[in-house]
Amino acid sequence: MSSKQRIPPNVTGAILHDVLGSLSPSSSPTPTSSSCNIDESYKYIFLPICYSFTFIFSITLNFVVLYRSFRQTKRWNASLIYMVNLASTDFMYGLSLPFLVASYIMRDRWVFGDFMCRLVRFLFYFNLYCSIFFLTCISVHRYLGICHPMKVITLETKKAVKCTCVLVWIVVHDINCWDDAIDKEFLDYVPYGITLHLLGFFVPFSIIAWCYSHVVLTIFRTLHSRRRRKSIKTIITITLLFALCFFPFHVTRTIFLVLKVTRKVPCHTMTTVSMCYKITRPLASFNAWLNALLYFLTKDKVGAHCCQAASTPTQQHGGLLIPLRTMGKAEVAADGVIKDHINKKDNHELHSLSYTMRAKIKYIAE
Repeated sequence: MSSKQRIPPNVTGAILHDVLGSLSPSSSPTPTSSSCNIDESYKYIFLPICYSFTFIFSITLNFVVLYRSFRQTKRWNASLIYMVNLASTDFMYGLSLPFLVASYIMRDRWVFGDFMCRLVRFLFYFNLYCSIFFLTCISVHRYLGICHPMKVITLETKKAVKCTCVLVWIVVHDINCWDDAIDKEFLDYVPYGITLHLLGFFVPFSIIAWCYSHVVLTIFRTLHSRRRRKSIKTIITITLLFALCFFPFHVTRTIFLVLKVTRKVPCHTMTTVSMCYKITRPLASFNAWLNALLYFLTKDKVGAHCCQAASTPTQQHGGLLIPLRTMGKAEVAADGVIKDHINKKDNHELHSLSYTMRAKIKYIAE
């Protein structure tokens, strides 16, 4: 969007609350919305409650994640670097929610100025796609650590992970450059918005599903029944939470954008889609605290198993997000013990690889 554009004060609040960066409902370029009055009184109660809930939990949980992480920066590894970046963007988004809650309580009156209006909308989509991309990076990281453990120890360095995180921040910032579309640009914005949904959600979701499906297959071939059930349960939980937060929002918003430029859409259809879209918006915001909550739950649960099996503090740290490089060092010592018990030198590589694979799955996927 050009920096020369000006949004009148009376339109700013309407744009913010209709589609969070798409179009004001009071002046649509299509006959559908102009001839259909949609009752949105429900959002003045439902949305403030949802966003207040998200604000409290996202600020609290992500602050604890960041505080605990920065207290032990020397132990940072690939998974924890991704998690810190994820918690950072969730925390920033949480800081913007009080402005949104206040606006809904005042029934769509926006009194915080044009800059804050744009910033709040930007942070919503910035957090949304940063979360999706970082969760995709984590899934790829786990896939490599479980299915290709020997390669990832040498190839996935901290420098490479940090460069990936910087790239994610830059890409997400750039793809949100046109989220301030106003009425006269809306027809041009729709193809961009649909493409953004495709590349920003559906492609990453396909990657996550592919990675975790291969992880599950590896678990089936490697772990015993009890440990296998725990591992698969964790993976299913992660995937379902991802789909629950992001899938309804992107589907309903895509339909909403299409109907906005479609003529002769029945009023009841537009009303239903608009209501579903606004209800799924706070659902997408829930990822701002669900990411941190899932981190704590899996970390504590798996940490207990690590404490029973590991002999060093570094092996006990990280739970589901256990450091691959730290484990690589631990496995060197463990492999030395195995060597003493292997009489045939020809079988050493096979046993070492088998042990490494079991260790990866035990400390990452469980």
